[in-house]
Amino acid sequence: MEKLVACVQKRPDALCRLICFPWAGGGTSQLAQWGRLFNDSIEVFCIRLPGREGRHEEPFAKDMASVVNEVTSVLLKELKEKPFAFFGHSVGTYMSLAVALHLKENYGLEPVHLFLSSAHAPNSAGHLTLKNGTIPDDDEDFLACMEIFGGNYEVPQDEEIRKNMLVTCRADAIVFQSFSFEKTEKNIPFSCDVTYFYGSDDKMYDAQGWRELTCGDTSFYQLPGDHFFLLKPSNESFLIKHITRCIENAGL
Repeated sequence: MEKLVACVQKRPDALCRLICFPWAGGGTSQLAQWGRLFNDSIEVFCIRLPGREGRHEEPFAKDMASVVNEVTSVLLKELKEKPFAFFGHSVGTYMSLAVALHLKENYGLEPVHLFLSSAHAPNSAGHLTLKNGTIPDDDEDFLACMEIFGGNYEVPQDEEIRKNMLVTCRADAIVFQSFSFEKTEKNIPFSCDVTYFYGSDDKMYDAQGWRELTCGDTSFYQLPGDHFFLLKPSNESFLIKHITRCIENAGL
């Protein structure tokens, strides 16, 4: 499990686990540190995909099904033993959603809360536009494409780091485009509450469709900042407090 999951603060007696899914090209260095910020009732797992950090020699996931299968097979025991919630940012939102849909359909397991951030609802026109777009081969064109996805990516000056970032982002974009979700009128996959966060200076997202994915409550919060608003200390503090309150009010 240590290969897939970064857990910097183990809390075996926690009431709930928060499983975090980073953005395109992201690793575990930021979201895993949330484990030190929550109280003892919440343990944080951050997903580490192949092709980065300690898994840099492994081939990237070829599609969303590969991500779902690995996360499910490795974490199924932990997900069955105690309540869990998901947090996903940008492309990580779709990864968390794909895993949640798989768990519900195949095992009857559901998060106590879905925390989603900076992403189009999967049943929206905005999502379909990105899903059906072409991923450019040229690096500069690809960076422009990533801005359309919503990323305000700072390009590293170091050529090798820059190359690795672009390769990883491109691999995650391919995974994103392989995710498919068909929403029908009678298909409401979840009953848990959903909270959606977005940055005030980020691009506009087609987000209202998140309401259609649950019969629970859906809340929307705008926080100051761009696509990576969640890295600002004041916003991080808000997210930690809000997530804690939601989980503790879930009646665990």
